[in-house]
Order: sequence, then C-alpha cells, then structure tokens
Amino acid sequence: MDAFPAPPVTLVIFGATGDLTRRLLVPSIINLTRSDLLRDDFHILGVGIEPGDDEFLVAKLDEFISATENLKPLSTDQAWLRLKTRISYVGGDFTKDDVFTEIGNRLAIVGSGNAAFYLAVPPQFFCPVVEKLGKHGLLKETDGTFRRLAIEKPFGTDLVSARALNKQILDVVSEGQIYRLDHFLGKETVQNIMTARFANMMIEALWNNNYIDHVQITAAETVDVGTRGKFYGATGALRDMVPNHLFQLLAMVAMEPPNSFDAEAIRNEKSKLLQALRIYTPQEAELHHARGAYTSGTLNGVPIVAFPETRDVDPDTQTETFVALKLYADTWRWAGVPFYLRTGKAMTARDTEIVVTFRQVPFAQFRETDVKRHLPPNRLVIRVQPDEGLSMEMSIKSPGLSVDTVPVSLDFNYADQFDIGKMTGYESLLYEMFVGDQTLFQRADGIEAGWAAVQPFLDLWAKGGKPASYAPGSMGPESADDLMERDGRHWYDLGVLRRHRRQ
Repeated sequence: MDAFPAPPVTLVIFGATGDLTRRLLVPSIINLTRSDLLRDDFHILGVGIEPGDDEFLVAKLDEFISATENLKPLSTDQAWLRLKTRISYVGGDFTKDDVFTEIGNRLAIVGSGNAAFYLAVPPQFFCPVVEKLGKHGLLKETDGTFRRLAIEKPFGTDLVSARALNKQILDVVSEGQIYRLDHFLGKETVQNIMTARFANMMIEALWNNNYIDHVQITAAETVDVGTRGKFYGATGALRDMVPNHLFQLLAMVAMEPPNSFDAEAIRNEKSKLLQALRIYTPQEAELHHARGAYTSGTLNGVPIVAFPETRDVDPDTQTETFVALKLYADTWRWAGVPFYLRTGKAMTARDTEIVVTFRQVPFAQFRETDVKRHLPPNRLVIRVQPDEGLSMEMSIKSPGLSVDTVPVSLDFNYADQFDIGKMTGYESLLYEMFVGDQTLFQRADGIEAGWAAVQPFLDLWAKGGKPASYAPGSMGPESADDLMERDGRHWYDLGVLRRHRRQ
C-alpha cells in the first residue's frame, strides 16, 4: 500500500536547538518533505532556552545542514528551501507559563489545530513540560483535531521510576495520545522482522522450541563513552540499552502472531511477551549475567582512556560499559529456549544483530567425514545495523568425490536491492505519529514489564562490586564468554558477515 501524505500538523519541538533536532529530526522531516509525505500545511515550531526569533532557529539549522558532510546536498534542496519558510521559534524557559501561552498563540495562528509535541529534552523535564502542556489546555483534542505527545527514551531508570513517570504523564494525557520513541524501531530491518516471520511459512513453522536452540541479540559499538561521561556514569549499559532497544528487538522476535496488524493488536502481543520474561531471584540473577568496563588501550589506532578515567566519571565508579544477560520467556512457544543479550562500548565491531540458532540435526549421516563429529547448526542472522539485511547459514556438499559438507551463507542486503538513501530511521517514526499509527511505539505496560525483568540485576549490583575489565576492541569480558560456554554455546562473531561481504 502506498503511503499517503500526512494530515496538516504543527510539530512543536522542545529542545529545538539541540543535537537530536539538528542531526536527526530536521533531516528526517526534509526526507519526508522530499517524498511528498509532508505537504505545505506542515509547520515546525521550535522551543528552546536560547533567546531568538524565527530567523535565529532557521539560521542555526541551515548552518548545521550546510556544514554536515552527509547532508550537504540538502543545503540547496528544494524540500529544505520550502520547509525553511514554515519554521518558527519560541525562546525561553519551558518550565515557565509564559512560554506555553506563546505556544498556544502560535498554534492558533497556524490554523489547522493539529499538533504533535516532541520532547527532545533531558528526562528530568518530561513531567514539567507535560504538566504545563496540560495546564494550558494544549493537549486537549477538540473539533476533530488531534494533539500528540512524543517522548524519547529513557523511560525511567528502574521499575519504580518508570511506574511513577507513566502515572504522572497518564494523569495529564491519554495513552492513545502518547508516542514513546525507540529509534531502533524506525530501522527498516527491525520493521521487517514481523514481515519475515509472518509472511513466510518456512520461517514461522520453525519458530518455536522444537527447532530453535537459542537466540542471541547484540548491540555493540566501537565508540567509547567520549564526552558523555556524566550521563553514562549515572546510567550504564544496561539502563541505556536493555529495557528499551534490546527488549524491543526481543519482543518482535518472540511475540505471538497478532490477530491483525492493527497497532493495539501488535502492542498487546509485544507486552504479553515482555510480561512473560522470567523474573530472577538474586541467586539466579548472579548466575545469568556478566558485566564489564573497558580499560585503556587503542581501538582502530585511536588511544582510548579507561572508563573510570573518563572526564566526568567517578574514578571509583561501579557502572558498567558492557552487559550480557541470559533470559527466558516463559511461554509455550519458547519454553527452555535461552535468549542471550549483550551490549557494550569500545567493542571489536559496530553491529546490531539478531542470531537465531537452530537445533542440530538429530542424526548426521556422514560417517566417512569429520562432519559426524561437528555439523554446524543452521542460523538466521538479522542485521539491524550498519548493513541492514538477513542471512541464512546452512550446510551444503563441497565439490569432489567425497561427501564433505561446508557451511554457506544465503545473504540478502537491503542496499543491494533497494535504494534506502540517507535515511535516519526517524522518518517512519515521525510519519506514523503524524498519521496516528502507534504500532512502532511503546506502551506503558510494556515499558514496566521490561524494567521488571532487569530489576533483579539492578538490585544485585546496588549491593556493590565492580564490573570486570575488558580491552578496547574485544568482544567484552571473559565472564561474558563463560556465560555462554557453561551452556556449551558460543557468541556469534561480531562483524563476520560484513567482513565476508568485503572479501
């Protein structure tokens, strides 16, 4: 089905002069404008702490777009030139009433009445901004108009704070108006997981504990913490990545087929899966995790300072830059199948991927070869980034008179088949919010279920103890390997498919 243009709407961005707006939101809006999915009745109203007028914000965005290497063609693009005339700005402290009075006045001038409020601000401002929006009646929907609220993660720092945040926001605005963003869900391959499963009988028929041995979900980065020491020192790898990014991937892989592709039907199944994640006792949590922090060293020829020596990080920090978890979803389909999750900074490759490993064949009839001792399992590898695609690993006979098998990969890469251009991943999220489709957005119950599953690990670490060390450019601490090896399994090598493609 072809996408249709979004209805008239004003996107009100709190934090309009920040990095998220300049680097991702505005380029995504330009891409949507170029694709004729946003028309000339679309407007941007930026709200920021810096004083200035409409020309101030346009100039800042224009300067950024013109100076950024991969956005240079946009500096003379007709879509950007059209959009520039529909950008306005309100400067001031957005915890004060006068700012919201001015926002109301500006929205009245635009005329359509539809508005989407995007909170591109630090989490401590979520509730104050929402409360002010409610107080000034800016979230009230009347006369067929809509008012929507977009919130970036993190949605809390633990189960208690997530529940409190949800309650405070839901006291002001209904769940049907809230769009909780996880930018991973805007990536093409993530959205294709459901299609790959539910449109292909050969996959879905095997998608259960009769045929699947285990699932690995990895989100690895080569970058270190860098200038984000203050944020990361208080957050860590688990809070930053697991209850949101990795659990959303897990939910899409493991959820039951929805009765339709309606947003609520899909979100119901995702929430049920997250609620089925086993809640560990303290003793079980101790056995089913590994965590680490990178040491000093070099990565790709660049010197890296050890995490505790990073600026704005406490030298005695107990915060992790790597975490690996072994989890179970206690459902009929997945009973006994472990899900191994890992994420970390300063690792050997930048890779986000899902590896579904199938069970070994019950009997290998290759008595004259070494294969009888070890026949590689079939694997389905879903690459989320940076090279979006899917691969199926299987065994075939090698050429020759003897019956020897060799592993091969049936490889699909999105860029080889489709022109995906310079998409940021936010295009689909913004568009779906404008048209009112909540499929790609998280719901309160799913968020709380995710925090409930990781709370035993947070409680365990709060009692003390430092993460294990690992070298920059490695696959994490040895304890992560131990987590797999005591089950007789191994982590899938990071970046292996990308290296094969380059050979």
